[in-house]
Amino acid sequence: MTEAIETFDLGRQYGKQWALQGCTFSLPPGRIAGLVGPNGAGKTTLMHMLVGLLTPTSGTAMIFGLSPDKQLDRVLSKVGFVGQDHPLYRTFTVNEMLRFGKELNPRWDESLALQHIKELDIPLDRPTGKLSGGQQAQVALLLALAKHPDLLILDEPLASLDPLARHQFMQILMDSAAQDGQTVLISSHQITDLERICDSLVLLSQSRLLLAGDLEDLLEAHRWITCPPEAVDRLANLFPVVKAIQTNRSSRLLIRFGAQIAPNDTEGIMENVTLEELILAYLSLSKPECELLSIENSFEEVLP
Repeated sequence: MTEAIETFDLGRQYGKQWALQGCTFSLPPGRIAGLVGPNGAGKTTLMHMLVGLLTPTSGTAMIFGLSPDKQLDRVLSKVGFVGQDHPLYRTFTVNEMLRFGKELNPRWDESLALQHIKELDIPLDRPTGKLSGGQQAQVALLLALAKHPDLLILDEPLASLDPLARHQFMQILMDSAAQDGQTVLISSHQITDLERICDSLVLLSQSRLLLAGDLEDLLEAHRWITCPPEAVDRLANLFPVVKAIQTNRSSRLLIRFGAQIAPNDTEGIMENVTLEELILAYLSLSKPECELLSIENSFEEVLP
């Protein structure tokens, strides 16, 4: 099966500074993946390389087996992309933007776009530059969805939306993904929203990929263990310790299990980890720790 997204050692360098380095992961078709990381982690850089807006300094990226560098026209016919600033021609009315989309996309679905525009009560005759931030985000999303892309890439689409607009945006996105079986890669700082719709996670920090894979598998591969302080060194020799909380009487470790030992084989009190806890623990790592875990973290090697 051809992966929707596949990267190998992908990186982008500006002078001596790496915006993204050594990024290797794959995303199967039909998955909805949350792309998570702090500002400056490399999320936008990754997305721009996937859609051909940036050329990699190292490594490769493939979209449904096609190279954005060498086969950009074929890649763009399969991809809908919405950037951070909801790129629209500000002097165009909403109706003119829809006509523009129709001229550029052979699979354009005008009825879908008009239906949602009507449901959202967005005036067709209003210039997009005079719409609210939420309305601009909705129009940008509908322009991407109306071309019926196989892959939808969304860069921080929820950042400027109020709760109602965010809910409407996510509902349209979920309905489209369910109906068309689209693959979605969406970056956001809203972990609760991502947890509601995503089945996969891609986690970046300090220009490194730290985690990528199925959400359930990632959560299953991590546990909190509360143990006596004297057991910490033994556990640390067995497993990567993502986070350690020390007290006088006990230690609480977030550990990542490999295939060699099952979670039940360890000592101490074990608890499941939530998605928010997992993400925050990885994002709190220092740069040397990020580099070490990035080198270790081939997802297929980590999980049973």
